Amino acid sequence: MTERFAKGWEEGQSKQPFSTRIKESLKPPGPLKPRMNIAIRRIELQVQRLDQATDRFSDRDKKIFARIVDAYTKHDMARANVFANELAEIRKMEKMIMHGRLALEQIVLRLRTVSELGDIVTTLAPAVGVLRTVKHGMSAIFPEAERELGQIGNLLNGIIIDAGQSSGLTINFDTANEDAQNILAEASSVAETKIKDKFPELPAGMPDIGQGSTSSTTT
Repeated sequence: MTERFAKGWEEGQSKQPFSTRIKESLKPPGPLKPRMNIAIRRIELQVQRLDQATDRFSDRDKKIFARIVDAYTKHDMARANVFANELAEIRKMEKMIMHGRLALEQIVLRLRTVSELGDIVTTLAPAVGVLRTVKHGMSAIFPEAERELGQIGNLLNGIIIDAGQSSGLTINFDTANEDAQNILAEASSVAETKIKDKFPELPAGMPDIGQGSTSSTTT
């Protein structure tokens, strides 16, 4: 990293166009490293909230599963099918939450690496793509998480712009998108394994509830 970037990372930029300095004096963005730490803390908070949501869904999952078994043992297949459909939707949401959580966890790990290496532009660009995808996945389940992830994405975009101006680095969007896809694919694979390990299968002859699917395509 150049001396210019190192200074911007710790202390913020000092040599900027006069018009930019006037604009930022009204709402200064602040040094890059503290802003990065704020983003990390906010993402970690979302991870904690998704953990809490997972616990709630897991409790609901167990209760509905027990009702399916009860209905089946009583040969009430109509009731068993109703509960099976409900359980399928719950498990689909559980998988989406788990996928999002794992992806955010990967982002945090990468952002912590940035604080050590200063490779900010090439690391944050795919991170923003991942946040956008996770935000989209959370829109129907947790609107508040969608809003927060959108704000975090804006924060990271601002850091990317400032870091690019300080270091002279530019974003390779093809590489950034590929990296984002790799992060999401890895999170999806791990989520798939965890789902299979976590959820009990219904006995043979009972309604098929499936496991749902999670998209890993950025939008």
